[in-house]
Amino acid sequence: MGSERIELLLKLAELGAIGEKKEVTLRELASILDTSPQSVLRLIRDLEREGLVSRGSSGRKTRLELTEKGLELLERLHERLERALYQGLILGEVVSGLGEGSYYVQLYKDRIKEYLGFEPFPGTLNVRVIFPKTVFDALADVRPILIPGFVRDGRTFGDVKAYPVRVEGIEGAIVVPSRTVHPPKIAEIIAPVNLRETLRLKDGSRIRIQALRR
Repeated sequence: MGSERIELLLKLAELGAIGEKKEVTLRELASILDTSPQSVLRLIRDLEREGLVSRGSSGRKTRLELTEKGLELLERLHERLERALYQGLILGEVVSGLGEGSYYVQLYKDRIKEYLGFEPFPGTLNVRVIFPKTVFDALADVRPILIPGFVRDGRTFGDVKAYPVRVEGIEGAIVVPSRTVHPPKIAEIIAPVNLRETLRLKDGSRIRIQALRR
């Protein structure tokens, strides 16, 4: 199916033409799709002939609704896009942190070794997520390893969720405090080596991070 037809189906869905007919003019749709009213009419006729939309009229306006077949097509497209785009892959660029990573890695070092199986380098690699929108979007289907918190000198240090990942062949983990409310745009990665030095990274370096489903 051509991209113009897909775009028209998506626009109709965005306009709310699901379960009821929405009134639009050919000129309105042409403006939305950046094409001519004649082209829109041709597209509508094609989609109607294929059973993807149903059409009626109300004066000078056209009344359109996505059919069950049209909705099924969009659902299949949605599923394909999810499989293609959201495979636990993060694209990001290296940024400098606030210098707190080494402090917390040292505090949790023994627990990291116990629960993740490696002794961490005393520091984190900070990566600004470019794709997808947040760290959690990429890790939605990945089950985290919970590193339990503890109390030291009267201060409580909370649980940490660790998501196993591989960065350019080196296995490590993205660590996220369990109490985090907002989906983070910065991925903090721990590993058994200094990732910056080992991979020769600097601020602005682009890297791929692959989540590991275990």
